[in-house]
Amino acid sequence: MQQVTIDELRQMASDARESIWAQAESCGREPKIYLHWTAGHYANGDAGQMYLNEYHIAVDCDGKIYVDNPLDEVLSHTWKRNTGAVAITLPCGYQSGSKWLGPEPPTEAQIEGMAQAIVAVADGLWLTIDKYHVLTHGEAANNEDGYYDAHQPYAWWNDSYGDGDTRGDLEYLGTDESPFYNPEATDGSRGGDVLRGKANWYRNLWQGNSEK
Repeated sequence: MQQVTIDELRQMASDARESIWAQAESCGREPKIYLHWTAGHYANGDAGQMYLNEYHIAVDCDGKIYVDNPLDEVLSHTWKRNTGAVAITLPCGYQSGSKWLGPEPPTEAQIEGMAQAIVAVADGLWLTIDKYHVLTHGEAANNEDGYYDAHQPYAWWNDSYGDGDTRGDLEYLGTDESPFYNPEATDGSRGGDVLRGKANWYRNLWQGNSEK
């Protein structure tokens, strides 16, 4: 496991670009970036809480970014969507559900760090940051990118919380921008919308600075 900077993560994605694109094209689509949480504890630097055997990138509670595998390695993060895809996770979400994000919700540092990690990977892979390319686990499970070749939608069904959401990773963030669980929201308050919005903000900021 190694801690990496945004520039280092961008380079890792660039180095893996050809391989990841070839994998994705074998599935008849472009590469994807999937956003998860571990539904466990904050890692605080503990590799065991980052589950880097399942996810490529983990953003710890202090915003530090860790990797442990090449980004083109096929891991087991998103059902039937793992080939040609990179998974970013937040070690957090212990006891979380639709009514409460538990005692260890996503921290501000994690949210901002995930947005920055999205930019690094998307830049390296030459991807637009939109729902076609960057999805939370629940969005992917419901095929909200319009890609139905992998599986039928499976996120919303009966579960222990009684709300039908079995893939609720980052559906809401518990912040002013994304305060409540509302998977039908169209006002930009869903977690995926907020994270993509932040990522595009960082991308525009960094591109603007590089031109000065």
